[in-house]
Amino acid sequence: MKKLNMFLLILLFIQIVNSGLFAQKNVWTPEQAKKWYSEHEWLVGCNFIPSTAINQLEMWQEETFDPKTIDTELGYAEKAGFNTMRVFLHYLVWYQDPEDFYERMEQYLTIAQKHNISAMFVFFDDCWNGYSKLGKQPEPKPYVHNSGWVQCPGQEEVTDITKFPTLETYVRVTLSRFKNDKRIIAWDLYNEPGNSGHGDESITLLKSAFRWAQHVRPSQPITVGIWSMDKEFNKLNQLQIANSDIITFHCYQDIKAMQSVIDSLKKFDKPLICTEYMCRPTSTFKEHLPLLKKENIGAYNWGLVSGKTQTIYPWDSWKKQYESEPKNWFHDVFRKDGTPFDKTEVELIRSLSQKK
Repeated sequence: MKKLNMFLLILLFIQIVNSGLFAQKNVWTPEQAKKWYSEHEWLVGCNFIPSTAINQLEMWQEETFDPKTIDTELGYAEKAGFNTMRVFLHYLVWYQDPEDFYERMEQYLTIAQKHNISAMFVFFDDCWNGYSKLGKQPEPKPYVHNSGWVQCPGQEEVTDITKFPTLETYVRVTLSRFKNDKRIIAWDLYNEPGNSGHGDESITLLKSAFRWAQHVRPSQPITVGIWSMDKEFNKLNQLQIANSDIITFHCYQDIKAMQSVIDSLKKFDKPLICTEYMCRPTSTFKEHLPLLKKENIGAYNWGLVSGKTQTIYPWDSWKKQYESEPKNWFHDVFRKDGTPFDKTEVELIRSLSQKK
């Protein structure tokens, strides 16, 4: 995520107010959002995918859905003090068989509840590989970060309005089914809209996703996280902030930048949750997590167990050749056997979450 500039955020706030976008009918007021936030413990967790899955499709497809590994790895998370997970869905698995898909979501939620872990589900995503298909997924490219992660709906489908009725049904039926499920803490409608070269072409789907979700109006908050304040994302950012019940954001920068982001986003007077951070050595548990706790901001780092996503390797592995495990992992907390990459990190998480 690029640096969020405070001056640009102030201008963004003014533009939102002047445009009237802040007064959407079914968006929570600051008072509603604060009340919801006050009813929950401090949120600390991960962006989760089991180590046996390379992407969202492999996590959720019937042939590769792996409740045993999910149970084991959420057990690691619980012992570390995590109480929530951000989990990506994919509409193609739903489209293949909605009822089977919902049964697997129920399985996941049951396992997570056993470990006292809530879920924040993500519907759409503009990141990484733009073309996905059901069936056997590719094997990981050696030493490459997230080599098999896929966008949802996809590079071309983002602007294909003939697909929108299907996507609308996916969002509205899913939300309707789980709209009062207390195991779900929030709904993140769209991860990093405009990424992967999409830019403003993602606006139509973003607007539609908010409209579909607001029509259902689940009891849980709806949000789409700010991830870049570059001018090219100004329209997207306006829509995201104006239509989100709570303000979520990504920040992979150093501690000074994180503080600047926090100070800037406080101007919107809603609860803040950082849904992506932690890329060693720039963004770390040691520096960033105590700040987020002090500011009462929910915190979801990227990655739990080192596995097929290979996110222990940095982003530059897409261009730079690695030949062995890096000495300093980029993301992730545990090895597959439950051994922490750095036990002092786990001790810190447990301490801040007051896990005994």
